[in-house]
Amino acid sequence: MSKQLSADLASLRIDRAAPKKSRGWLRALVVFSVLGGVGWAGYTYGKPYVESRVFKAEVSVTEIASVSPAQASVDLTATGYVVPQSTARIGAKIIGKIVKVTLKEGDSVKAGDVLFELDPDDQKAAVQAAQARVAAAHAKVATAQAQLAESDLEFKRQKKLVEAGAIARAGVDDLEAKRKSVEALIKAAQAETYAAQAEVTSLTTGLKNLKIVAPIDGTAMTKPANLGDIVSPDEPLLELADFSTLLVEVDVPEARLGMVKQGGPCEVILDAFGSQRFPGEVVTVAPRLNRSKATGIVKVKLKTPPETLRPEMSARVSFLAKPLDEEKLKEPPKIIVPAAALIDHAGGKAVWVIEDEKLRLVSVKVGEAFGTGFVVESGPPPGTRVVKDPPKNLTEGQAIKEKSAS
Repeated sequence: MSKQLSADLASLRIDRAAPKKSRGWLRALVVFSVLGGVGWAGYTYGKPYVESRVFKAEVSVTEIASVSPAQASVDLTATGYVVPQSTARIGAKIIGKIVKVTLKEGDSVKAGDVLFELDPDDQKAAVQAAQARVAAAHAKVATAQAQLAESDLEFKRQKKLVEAGAIARAGVDDLEAKRKSVEALIKAAQAETYAAQAEVTSLTTGLKNLKIVAPIDGTAMTKPANLGDIVSPDEPLLELADFSTLLVEVDVPEARLGMVKQGGPCEVILDAFGSQRFPGEVVTVAPRLNRSKATGIVKVKLKTPPETLRPEMSARVSFLAKPLDEEKLKEPPKIIVPAAALIDHAGGKAVWVIEDEKLRLVSVKVGEAFGTGFVVESGPPPGTRVVKDPPKNLTEGQAIKEKSAS
């Protein structure tokens, strides 16, 4: 083989040991592109998710409510309590020991009924002692009057002797002084008699006060004092309240007090009676306001109060633009969702429900409009807290906190 041919063949041989031309820049470009895409996707889609789990969004909160049909004509709503207008705090007029108690807490009594009796022994002894002082004072008066009569006789006799010149004038003067002294003694004894007699009268009246009676018809609101207690006039023994005078008292803000008219119709809901509604009427609008609270007390009478109505029951009063009729009273309450809580979802409506400070999207079927909301035909129950004016970026399971009222 010629040298020329060998050289040509050698030039065509692939040298596997020769270094390849580097393409690292292309590989790096691909890696950076992939990482950039992942980062962008993570930021775009992951950021809202992370924020919703880590950072609590501030939202306004309202709730789904159970509302009576009369609420459509409500001018104002206020809360308050049932309060008796006629009460009496029972106390003793004298110091004494209770020997009889005729009632217990919750019992009803009539005006004039005996509630307590005090031990009469000390009072009777005091009356007898005062009567003895009266008798002693009378005896002093009688003795002094006898002395005065004797002095008068002696004075007249001595005066005649002086006029006849039989004795000196000095003796008559002494008798005159003695006579005036006895007259003063009589006046003092008479004053003592009057004082002792007044004491007897007072103590005798006190005997009547040993029986403590009810001043009004009422029910015992507190536990009465115990048998054997020593009582005095400054200690209350019992409190009575006349349940026939029960009214609902509510505080109405000063700025809205002008919306309430005496004789105006109301609807009253008592917490103790669930959703039962009672017609009422305004009987008194506060003649004087509470300066510190900027409110006035409005008193409402129930037209058909329940037999078990009791003081201090919580009540919610709705002041109406027009009176309720019987049909309206019989209608069941409606479940109302505020319009501001509704959003469009899956061709219908939904609300963001708040459970344990996290969000859950719940579908709601609504019916007719009612006030500032809609009747709920199916959906969350009354009392459910929901987001008001929900932002569009809320997500399922997102942690939230209620926005502070400004």
